[in-house]
Amino acid sequence: MPSQRQLFLKHLAQTSDSPLMLEMISAEGIYMHDVNGKEYIDLISGIGVSNVGHRHKKVVEAIKNQVDKHLHVMVYGEFVQSPQVKLAEALTNTLPESMNSVYLVNSGSEAIEGAIKLAKRYTGGSEIISCNNSYHGSSHGALSLTGSESFKRNYRPLLPGIQHIDFGDINHLNSITEKTAAFVIETVQGEAGVRYASSEYWKAVRKRCNETGTLLILDEIQCGFGRTGKFWAFNHYEIIPDVVVSAKGMGGGMPIGCFISNKEIMHVFTENPVLGHISTFGGHPVSAAAALATIGVIHDENLLNDITEKEELFHNLLNHNKIKEIRSKGLMMAVEFESYDVLKPIIDKAIDLGVVTDWFLFNDQSMRIAPPLNISKEEIKKACKVVLQAIDSV
Repeated sequence: MPSQRQLFLKHLAQTSDSPLMLEMISAEGIYMHDVNGKEYIDLISGIGVSNVGHRHKKVVEAIKNQVDKHLHVMVYGEFVQSPQVKLAEALTNTLPESMNSVYLVNSGSEAIEGAIKLAKRYTGGSEIISCNNSYHGSSHGALSLTGSESFKRNYRPLLPGIQHIDFGDINHLNSITEKTAAFVIETVQGEAGVRYASSEYWKAVRKRCNETGTLLILDEIQCGFGRTGKFWAFNHYEIIPDVVVSAKGMGGGMPIGCFISNKEIMHVFTENPVLGHISTFGGHPVSAAAALATIGVIHDENLLNDITEKEELFHNLLNHNKIKEIRSKGLMMAVEFESYDVLKPIIDKAIDLGVVTDWFLFNDQSMRIAPPLNISKEEIKKACKVVLQAIDSV
């Protein structure tokens, strides 16, 4: 009889020639366990997903309670479903008053696609600007925005009217004009290796978008939901976007995403044409219940209160002459080495020693560290000890 590994390779579409092939059978908190009973610390939260840890008891309870009531009953936007309504209210309660309308979808890429359509429909513009080395997803429109030519050249032609500028450079903001429907930008660049901009830059961005009638769309798929130490990363910069996009950590491990804007802006989807944006499974009641519970966990357990202390602890403990730099915004961290050839064996050894890390799509010489927000300080010490051991061993 074929093994699970053989069936994995035979029947599941592969995304690389060398998948990790770890066969996980359970996960709890910051830990995962493979088929042989080996324990791993998940230092990347399933790539930014498990912000409240794996299988948080309140998230699991919410899922079970909703399963006992109903699953899918109607396409998004037609029936009044309690999980969706309560989640939308809870999301808007985390945001400025002007951001009061939520569109629920299934993933970050879908949320970006919806936000693109919204901007074009509301402004009448056809051009969109995003940033070099940005990542917004792999669907066709989201890929068009992504700022790495090597990642998308084999899928051209992509969407027309897309221009890329340098992240954080005020001098490039003049590229935003009255023809620009939207400036789509990560509040903290993720796959570029955790890059962030100054408050002055963000104020200049907001000013320029106001001047040109351009919608400012902030992609917080990776950096939102508490990852940076504030619920939304834009809270660090005293600006208000026109649209914010979320996913990943939003669902507590369940698939869900959303884009949020003002009711007036979002209303354009209701006419000319009616059903201007539709989704069958968007805001699935089980995922919505999990997301609502996730918001509750972040608030009730005060998970944001000690993010800065945990960030500083990582900086203090990861002290090694092979580490060139550590960039971080809260628990969204990039530990930079000389090259991919130096980093890759370290990552492999760390996994062998029981700590799962990764690199970044557009920065393969930096180690990704983004643990669950409720990782304890003792667990941080344990994980860092393993990482340092891995560095020394190679």
